Amino acid sequence: MAISRRDVLALSSLAVASTALNASTQKTDKKNSSKTEYKAALPETKNSRVVVVGGGWSGLCIAKYTKVFAPNADVILVEQRHEFISCPVSNLWVVDKVKLEYLTHDYLKAARKNNYTYFHATAIDLDKENQILKTSEGDIKYDYLVFAPGIEYDYSRWTKDIAFENRLRQEYPAGFIPGSEHMTLKSKVLNFKGGNFILTVPAGNYRCLPAPYERACVIADYFKQKKLDAKVVILDANNAITIKEKGFQSAFKELYADYIEYVPNGIITKIDLDKKVVYTEFDEYAFEDAAFYPQVRGAKILERVGLAKDAKNKQEAHINQLTYEALDAKNVYIAGDSRPMGFSKSGNTANSEGKYVASLIAQKINKTAKIKWESPTTTCFSAVSIAPEKAIYIYTQYAYDKNRVFSFTDTISGEDWKEHGKQNADSLYNWADAMYDDMFN
Repeated sequence: MAISRRDVLALSSLAVASTALNASTQKTDKKNSSKTEYKAALPETKNSRVVVVGGGWSGLCIAKYTKVFAPNADVILVEQRHEFISCPVSNLWVVDKVKLEYLTHDYLKAARKNNYTYFHATAIDLDKENQILKTSEGDIKYDYLVFAPGIEYDYSRWTKDIAFENRLRQEYPAGFIPGSEHMTLKSKVLNFKGGNFILTVPAGNYRCLPAPYERACVIADYFKQKKLDAKVVILDANNAITIKEKGFQSAFKELYADYIEYVPNGIITKIDLDKKVVYTEFDEYAFEDAAFYPQVRGAKILERVGLAKDAKNKQEAHINQLTYEALDAKNVYIAGDSRPMGFSKSGNTANSEGKYVASLIAQKINKTAKIKWESPTTTCFSAVSIAPEKAIYIYTQYAYDKNRVFSFTDTISGEDWKEHGKQNADSLYNWADAMYDDMFN
């Protein structure tokens, strides 16, 4: 099966944006980064200007709700992509269960509906002293700045060879940054003929904890429906399934005993792409195809502008964990998957914490009383089969103790896919509909 021409056209602009990012990043002159070279084509304003970098789940929510909480603020969303494509629910697109249109949404529509400005550009540097964000389309003076740039991959545990890393990125992309990676993964799955298909799960707090296990389930179900002599091999760097373990384990055993091989402590020591063999500390696995998901790190823009912790802390944001304020810059906030807290790096979490960050900024603009810390909310549905559709879910919030150590609280787990799987699958779509509506309407 081939990917449709419509899918190709809908995603092609992402490659252009990626090229622009690389080119603009390479041209940044660190010595002159504090000098304003030219202004962005934006109207002047006498109101407080809030600039949000990154149009993912967190950034979209912050842009919208800053206007809700502080209607007079001038809010600008800086985003390098032309259109939004959702990472949540994308596993179902990979196996042809939903259409690309379901995941794709219009930044311009969101800006019109919510009375802020969508500015198509790439953030490349920051003048902290003069509060100027430097972009590929000119400099933007801000009163408040929010970085919500998401994650990037860190292949350093697997290789220091840049050429080899580039092969992994291009030939076996992880599929956890939306767009072209998902297109490649979908093509791999739909055209798979048989043998081992390797998926990896990184250690630590990676983007969307249950997603690799969900992906294994829906791909295995697709292979099962096609009656392929195929197996999904999950090499998990963790010693057990990181979330919804009971639900996923039962699905692996009862639905996909012949189609999924789960390997805990599957820490990769070597990947031979020419021989197509993966070596772990205890075994080796030949493969016909794969999607290698490495560890994640904070987006490089944070490191570039001096707002990241060190490599030991995965270059995630250096912030006050209660207020999301940068410790090294005035009136700068960092939210979404680049923040260092152990909250789930998931869509619902980013959306809910985005509303809290927006309220903090609005409180300063409106000069109202300080607000109390609010827990993000993690609501996460995961498909375990596509024919018929069944899913599992988890709901949780978080709490801090006096030492600022967080824990899970008010957790509700729905992992019985046998009795409630169809209801959970319906709820998955209802949840996605509500989230897309919240961000874009």
